[in-house]
Parts: sequence; C-alpha cells; structure tokens
Amino acid sequence: MIITGNDLSGIQELKDFLSQQFEMKDLGHLSYFLGLEITHSTYGLYITQAKYASDLLSQAGLTDMSQYLSAPRSTHYAAVLRILRYLKGTIFHGLFYSTQSPLVLRAFSDADWAGDPTDRRSTKGYCFLLGSSLISWRSKKQTFVARSSTEAEYRALADTTSELLWLRWLLKDLGVSTFSATPLYCDKQSAIHIAHNDVFHERTKHIEIDCHFIRYHLVHGALKLFFVSSKDQLADIFTKSLPTRRTRDLIDNLKLVSHPP
Repeated sequence: MIITGNDLSGIQELKDFLSQQFEMKDLGHLSYFLGLEITHSTYGLYITQAKYASDLLSQAGLTDMSQYLSAPRSTHYAAVLRILRYLKGTIFHGLFYSTQSPLVLRAFSDADWAGDPTDRRSTKGYCFLLGSSLISWRSKKQTFVARSSTEAEYRALADTTSELLWLRWLLKDLGVSTFSATPLYCDKQSAIHIAHNDVFHERTKHIEIDCHFIRYHLVHGALKLFFVSSKDQLADIFTKSLPTRRTRDLIDNLKLVSHPP
C-alpha cells in the first residue's frame, strides 16, 4: 500500500490504525514500485525505469518483434536493434515532477496518416500535462485504415477525449478543481471544424459516433479545442519518427531529463 499526502499527522494516524488491523511494515519513502525508480528532493520527484531498461537490454536476444514475429526479416531486426540502441543511450532518462507545477490540466492530440507502409494504418498519440508535469501519454496504431488525414486526427481526438474525461474525474476525486474546460490542442483545423459543426454530411458519416461524442462534451464544457501549430504539437513524438533535433526539443518540453535537478 502506498500512502501519500501533505497531512503528516493524519498519515501517521492512518498507519497506526492499519498496523493494528493488519500485519504491515513501514518502508519509508517510496523508492521502487512496479519497475519505477523514484528519487525524492525538495524540488519534486524524479521517476525513471533504468533497471527495467537494463534488464531489457540484457535480454535483447529474446526481444519480441510484435506483429512481425511470425515472419521476421532483416529490416525488422534492424529496427529492433535501433530501438535497443536508443534505450542504451537514454537509460537514465526519467520524468521530473516539480513541486511548483500548477494543478492545471491540458491535453495534446495528434495522428499521422497511413504511416505504416505495411497496412497503411495510422498511429494516434496523446499526452496530458498537469501544469508542466507529464502524467498520461499513449501511442497506438488505429484499428481501421483512415481514408483521410482528418479522419485519422478526429479518431485520435475521440480517444484523447475519453482519457480527458477520466483524468478530470480522477482529479475531482482528489480534490482538484475541474470547473473550467480542459484545453485540448490539435494541429488539424479541419478536425476542429468538424467538432464545432453540428451538420453531418457525406464526408463525416463514417465517424458519426466520434463526432457526437466529442461535440457533446465540447458543448457541456468538459473540453475546449484549440489549434496548435505542428512545431508546438507535443504529441507529435508519439505518432512518428522525427529528426534528432525535433525529438530533443519535444523531450525537453515534456520534462524528460537524464538526472534529477
């Protein structure tokens, strides 16, 4: 069990009560949990997976090639080696959560279009920041082949909206105010236009459920859509391969550091 909070006396009372009811041991400050290594400082928390990455590198010969496992080729093996080399070079990279970060939620949603040359499915990605702290992110191939870049982006927006609603509920349950709409940033003007347009036509009927879903929560104030230029789209890193400098810029903006401040 992990107990957190600012009320130290209340935490101690809870631990005393639990120790009377169950056999338990106080392990002190959290330092390792589910593969995550946590370092505490007066400035915040630094979370890394260095041990997990090291174990993965040591077992590189057993690495799963996912969708190409049944018939791997030399190009797939080269891709696996590239990933492992990246892990080796970033083994001590971790996320920093500042104690000064404001409790304001914002979201970024993105998708490439037909980026997989094998099946032409698109990759969707999103990330959520609480102030300057990255708290949720995802990168996944879409289930269906999108017939346009707008469709790919809109389906990504729908998935991002689902996560947004859950995070707003979680924050509210933790006592964080969620009265104002959560800003959701997208770099596709046409997708934003569809979300604000209550007239369906031939081009959007195949994503009609997603349209209704996003528009409902847009109208009821859970989210507010904003256009963001591609260069400022933080979710870009979760949808495609990027040049080195662009990757480094996004990593810096997501507060991914190689050592705690």
